[in-house]
Amino acid sequence: MASYDFIVIGGGIVGLATARQLQKQYQGAKVAILEKEKKLAIHQTRHNSGIIHAGVYYAPGSLKARFCREGNIDTKQFCREHNIPFRETGKLLVATDKQDAERMQDLLERCRINEIQTEVFDQQQLHEFEPNVVGVAATWVPSSGIVDFEQVANKLAEQIRSAGGEIYTNCMVTGLTETSGVEVKTSLGTFTGRFLVSCAGLYSDRIIQMLGQQPTFKILPFRGEYFQLPAEKSQMVTHPIYPIPNPELPFLGIHLTPMIDGSLTVGPNATLALAREGYSRWKVDLHDLAEMLSYPGLYRLVMKYPLPTLIELKNSLYRPGYLKQVNRYCPKVALGDLRPYPAGVRAQAVKPDGTTLDDFLFVESEKSLIVGNAPSPAATSAMPIARYICDKVGQLID
Repeated sequence: MASYDFIVIGGGIVGLATARQLQKQYQGAKVAILEKEKKLAIHQTRHNSGIIHAGVYYAPGSLKARFCREGNIDTKQFCREHNIPFRETGKLLVATDKQDAERMQDLLERCRINEIQTEVFDQQQLHEFEPNVVGVAATWVPSSGIVDFEQVANKLAEQIRSAGGEIYTNCMVTGLTETSGVEVKTSLGTFTGRFLVSCAGLYSDRIIQMLGQQPTFKILPFRGEYFQLPAEKSQMVTHPIYPIPNPELPFLGIHLTPMIDGSLTVGPNATLALAREGYSRWKVDLHDLAEMLSYPGLYRLVMKYPLPTLIELKNSLYRPGYLKQVNRYCPKVALGDLRPYPAGVRAQAVKPDGTTLDDFLFVESEKSLIVGNAPSPAATSAMPIARYICDKVGQLID
């Protein structure tokens, strides 16, 4: 039975950043990370747009807004210190019609309150800045950037090991018990710790249940489908291009993103997956599916957004519908340009009444702290999230 001061469940970027922060805050503490996969950071950390977000969309005063603003700075500084390639590309939010232009004003006000630098482009300025993008106006956010978050995560893992931490892969957590500390049963045996932190992403609600508590939400997996444009069109745009999002919907819409490897991707959409790791639309997990179908929050969520749900499903199955969303702001993307690219799965926390949890949620017990909900942009925000977690751990221990 291996014994540690701190055990962290989850080897994604949030779990790794938390373990590293625990090492810094508690010098000499024994820290272990338990990751069920054979490699680290292969779920939400790897499968995302690679955007270093600025915090444009998030409600002033929310943890989301605070973490993203701090994380934008922290991520870039970490990359500079460790020679991780990144680019401060900025990004454009494009209004394609009058309704978008009105919604853009609300985003500008949020940016003002959140102290995010922006610049407004008219139609002509937009055309000069990105000749292949069309719209009536746009907002330019210069502090956004792009990076490969898996590289950031791997560097954190390297630091953890160098500081004496231990990382266990192929280590599935099967049970949790709190005594004078915490006992973690896994596929590799039993670990004991003084304190447990869980950053389990898609499985956060199940970790809460293992501790004998009833979560106030359920994780519903939403698959985000991406495509990659052919190499000869990778310079079609030189900045991330986002639509103006509908504030009544929980997702940002399909966007064009130059990646750090020089490729250009488009996506994601948002459709319900039939497995928590449903990266393919054909992947079905009967246990996950039964759990989702028995949850009242799923049906109430669909009833809140019946038309968008149908449109997303149609566009997932009918590629011209997907393309139409892109062509609203970039008409030069053609159907034949949409080449296969790995999808991602977003862990969306949903309450029984169908309300989506849009901010961070933490569940505490005497010996544990569970990250219940870490919504996008958790990758950008990993380091300030880790500091926040460690501060709460300190309060609980004391």
